[in-house]
Amino acid sequence: MKFKMILIGCIAIFSISALAQSKVVTATIKVYGNCSMCKKRIETALDYKGIKKAEWSPKTKELVVVYNSDKITEKKIHEIVAAAGHDTDLVKAKDETYASLPFCCLYRDHDHSGKH
Repeated sequence: MKFKMILIGCIAIFSISALAQSKVVTATIKVYGNCSMCKKRIETALDYKGIKKAEWSPKTKELVVVYNSDKITEKKIHEIVAAAGHDTDLVKAKDETYASLPFCCLYRDHDHSGKH
């Protein structure tokens, strides 16, 4: 009987600890932009609850983001990036937000890669 109680207690502890572990996910998202100013804007916008790390490459146009899927969704990450003025493959930035970016950051109609 004592053994069963200990076994049940151990199972309960392991179950609780499994539930307490967060779901950390890494995603690679295509984000459009041109330069180091874009990089700073994108990464700063992603200083957000549930996002552990965000790094965007102007060269590859890829954002690698590590996040807790219990606190934020990948769709929300796309929305945050678009709200900062940068299109992703899923969410387009509002035209007025995009138009307010500095000229060197206007990626839709201009290629300014390599500047800054």
